[in-house]
Amino acid sequence: MFALDGRAALVTGAGQGVGAGIARLLAAQGAIVAVNDLDAERAERVSTTIRDAGGRAYPAVFDVTDPRAALLAIRAFERAVAPVDILVNNAGNGGAEGFRPTRFRQTVPEDWQRFADVNLFGVMACTKAVLDGMCARRFGRVITIASAAGVSGQAFGISLYGAAKGGAIAFMRHLAMETARDGVTANTVALGLMDPRPSGRELAHTAEQAERIPVGRLGTPEDAGAICAFLASTESAWITGQTLQVNGGAITT
Repeated sequence: MFALDGRAALVTGAGQGVGAGIARLLAAQGAIVAVNDLDAERAERVSTTIRDAGGRAYPAVFDVTDPRAALLAIRAFERAVAPVDILVNNAGNGGAEGFRPTRFRQTVPEDWQRFADVNLFGVMACTKAVLDGMCARRFGRVITIASAAGVSGQAFGISLYGAAKGGAIAFMRHLAMETARDGVTANTVALGLMDPRPSGRELAHTAEQAERIPVGRLGTPEDAGAICAFLASTESAWITGQTLQVNGGAITT
């Protein structure tokens, strides 16, 4: 059940953290995985890990914010390996310079652009590159990794991030309406607080944050990978246009 044998998947931002976990889980279920990252070394390292575990994976180095670069890289993968059946739009960040909690009134339009480029326009660019082929083959899975910040107010100073993620969530809902009759589903996974340790960082008060989550721990890359493996499968065919809250039971309003 939930086997992905013979399916080709592209996971963006898969060189570390949540993206790497998703890539590993999809490969473990039998998918051929294109591991995207801006950093060639990271993409190759995750691909090697997957191959060492008996899976099939190839690095796909490109910038999701560059539609032409994304299209060329995806077409090269499809010519060399297989057409993309599963797209996981995982690449995202708090802007080009990372998270800096800031009141909206202290931001400038250039800040807005940096957040939108990766978290919204990057999703659109990669989706556009694979969507025609999915519809023609009458099978496709588009999964976008978002955040609780795109659903509700979660923390101080992240309005730009929340706006970009909220835009991606709305895009997926509308995309689902357009492609449902073509056998292509489009869903969003809104992740709660994730454990940063796989990427080598530490959050202050991690234990305190975990204590506030009903299951008593932060999320892991494997948690994200498991829900993506289900949404990528044929068994999930009747689920589209949804935003799944994957957060250990944390309440979002």
